[in-house]
Amino acid sequence: MRTVSGDLRFPSVAPAHEPGGSRLGTEPGSGARTGPYDTGPYDAGRYAPEPSDAELIEASLTAPERFAGVFDRHADEIHAYAGRRLGPEHADDVTAETFLVAFRKRQRYDTTRPDARPWLYGIAGNLISGHRRSEVRRLRALARAPRDADERGHHEEERGAERASAAALRPVLAAALARLSAAERELLLLVAWADLSYEEAAEALKIPIGTVRSRLHRVRAKLRRHLDLSEENV
Repeated sequence: MRTVSGDLRFPSVAPAHEPGGSRLGTEPGSGARTGPYDTGPYDAGRYAPEPSDAELIEASLTAPERFAGVFDRHADEIHAYAGRRLGPEHADDVTAETFLVAFRKRQRYDTTRPDARPWLYGIAGNLISGHRRSEVRRLRALARAPRDADERGHHEEERGAERASAAALRPVLAAALARLSAAERELLLLVAWADLSYEEAAEALKIPIGTVRSRLHRVRAKLRRHLDLSEENV
């Protein structure tokens, strides 16, 4: 069994090849290539290319355990993104809920899109928005971290973790991110932290790509003012 937390379990993905023929293809030896795991007569002894996310999701409609392949590919990335946004205390829950929601809504997935990352980031973003106050508090705490560096007390270990986070996210940037609206911050971090293209960010947020471009332009202008940076550095 594969797990992120106690609430998310998918059976292990079945092997792509089984004795006597492919799982989703035609009869062995037919030579036809109608399923993602078919190899055909000229590929004997070779494995077929890895199925796309779309193929795994489509296969999971009749064989739910296939969805574990999507989980295995992307869970670590979603977990890292959630942890960076909200801290480690929320990362497990957001990741588990992201894949549970995705599994329940997989019938609606647009299988013309081979990569499920934008879809998964869109789900994760909706869940993160439910922790908006926690995110802003975290950013403000990171912005204050240098001033708190010499404090001592019962929570010294927790403060140490905050200072370690501040080393990766400069306090001035944390303060600037906290000043952005939730929508502005979501778009900026999908591009800057999740490394989505403009097209993928538009897909994740279900907004036109023109809106992505104009909104990012405004966000960068705000960051330049807050950080006193040139446009090139932003």
